[in-house]
Amino acid sequence: MEMLTIGAFAKASRLSPKALRLYDELELLRPARVDPETGYRYYAPEQLEQARLVAWLRRLGMPLAGIREVRALEPAAAAREIRAFWARVESETATLRDLAAFLVDHLSRTVPRDRSDPSFPGNPSEDTTMLELRYSALSDTGLVRPANQDTAYAGTRVLAVADGFGSEGAPASSAAVEALKFLDSEPLPAGSVLNLLEDAVQGATRAVQEVAGPTNEIGTTLTAMVWTGSQLALVHIGDSRAYLLRDGGLFRITHDHTMVQSMLDEGRLTPEEATAHPQRALLLKALTGGGSAPTPAPDVRLHDALVGDRYLLCSDGLSAVVPEATIRDTLAAAPGPDEAAQALVKAANDSGGPDNVSCVVADLVNAESQ
Repeated sequence: MEMLTIGAFAKASRLSPKALRLYDELELLRPARVDPETGYRYYAPEQLEQARLVAWLRRLGMPLAGIREVRALEPAAAAREIRAFWARVESETATLRDLAAFLVDHLSRTVPRDRSDPSFPGNPSEDTTMLELRYSALSDTGLVRPANQDTAYAGTRVLAVADGFGSEGAPASSAAVEALKFLDSEPLPAGSVLNLLEDAVQGATRAVQEVAGPTNEIGTTLTAMVWTGSQLALVHIGDSRAYLLRDGGLFRITHDHTMVQSMLDEGRLTPEEATAHPQRALLLKALTGGGSAPTPAPDVRLHDALVGDRYLLCSDGLSAVVPEATIRDTLAAAPGPDEAAQALVKAANDSGGPDNVSCVVADLVNAESQ
């Protein structure tokens, strides 16, 4: 059988030799033969179609783990998976589009305009719809752990879940959330909320360090959202999560700061392998005590909000044992935040309750219609 050298195959497939070597290591595209003495890779001409598929999927922005999954499917199933991936991309793009529109509008309003302009702030024709959160918070010890180290909080503006670890995990999670509660009574214009939130996170970091002392074996995750009246500001560090239920679809809007998640991002693990990985709970980022290394910065960003949105913040006591499909169905079926939080905690305990489980559920509603 005629073989192509890696250079010739790279030119024909429009993949670089470096990419081909990486895809070989990740088992995305193995060469047909490897010279046992030189280690040089050779490819069969019929592998060109597979290589082009990998290249096309990379151009779509599909993660390596997703490409590996698509490559293993029959054409019809692969097409369905690509369609589902693109639907997620379009949803995320729509979210970014809405955020961009908000920023354009917000910055445009800072420019003085003619008060006769109907869109001038305060004119009768301006949209004055008042939005607010309806919320519920619930935390449970679970069925295995002797004590609850989670903290869950929901207020008029602040939603937060923290999952403590170590000998003083409960005080650490409580200290982190307490440091954010003052934002419930502060006026929070969207233009400055991120600065306020970053200051609050610094306060939370100091509070955790006071509890934990010199050791980084004590600490907490923190996932929180702050309502400005038009936007939600998100702060996240660790592996607690935030989800959005919108128009029947469930979207995870946080990224786990764990070793397993980093391996998934790099294509070194499949989602199935990740669920059984022995280090799936190993955190790469958290709020901890004063170890030798500085505390890594959390993710902080603005998130668009629409009437009818339902948000879930939860510890991994829920997300690690209850499939996302079940979380979606439970959130969609519950008439209100109280019922949703109770049903989710029950689902975690029905799945064995191996960890503390905390849920905050909040609905964005039109205040005038309540």
